[in-house]
Amino acid sequence: MAKKGPKKNKKPADKLIKSSLLRRTHQVSFLLNEKEKEAIESYCKKYKISNKSKFMRETLIGAVMEKFVSDYPTLFDKADMDKMTVSSKNFNPFI
Repeated sequence: MAKKGPKKNKKPADKLIKSSLLRRTHQVSFLLNEKEKEAIESYCKKYKISNKSKFMRETLIGAVMEKFVSDYPTLFDKADMDKMTVSSKNFNPFI
């Protein structure tokens, strides 16, 4: 049986990320007090989160994006938009 050489791990996605703007190069840090740290540690243990950096980044960016969407300018106020909901059961455009 012939010996096999070391496997070359070719991942085209890695090359794309290295050359793209999505590469993470900016470090951000913040401090937590003891209670906040314990809460994060407890949450990560309970929900089996092994990558805390990814968890923090996704949680923070998720909150920011949600705020952007809610603050996006619309033609009508939020209260007016809530009044204008259309039920799909009763909606018939041909009536």
